[in-house]
Amino acid sequence: MKVLITYFSQTGNTEKIALAIQEISSKNHESTLKKLKKVKIEELNDYDLVFIGSPCHDSDLAKPALRFLKKIPDAPKFAIAGFYTHSTFLPEGDERIKKLSEKWSGKCIATFEEVKKEKNANFKGYFRCQGIPSPPIEQFIHKTIIKDDEEWADFIEEVKKHPNENDIEDAKKFNQDILNKF
Repeated sequence: MKVLITYFSQTGNTEKIALAIQEISSKNHESTLKKLKKVKIEELNDYDLVFIGSPCHDSDLAKPALRFLKKIPDAPKFAIAGFYTHSTFLPEGDERIKKLSEKWSGKCIATFEEVKKEKNANFKGYFRCQGIPSPPIEQFIHKTIIKDDEEWADFIEEVKKHPNENDIEDAKKFNQDILNKF
């Protein structure tokens, strides 16, 4: 099987996940890793499975990823899987945490679901994990989302550990599960 892993990354978080996915794909398949800006839409038909990765920006996938997804042809011949990194809470937790997660990164999942529906795509699923925020995002989160200094100190200490080895292993498992479905 031919697999493409393509991604947009500014701080390296999403790239780490892309590398983990590529590591598993390359074991038993012809696997290509490319930055999103290096991929032409016409190339996608050369692959059986395309992983598309992005950081979360403004509660959705980053603009380069959104533009790329819009260009995907209707009823593509290739299957699609998505992955993204974000610097907000994971949705597990109390009701407040779930609401914050949905507000600040929830559109990423919705965007992948829209592509599946609107493009009639064979969408295999998505993976997400936390990632270290860039300094401007860190300031934004502290000023807008987590204003309490004590909560902020706990949050930023934890989020700066990601993506960690568990996240990398989870990304590899996600990829293996997708490949097993083929």
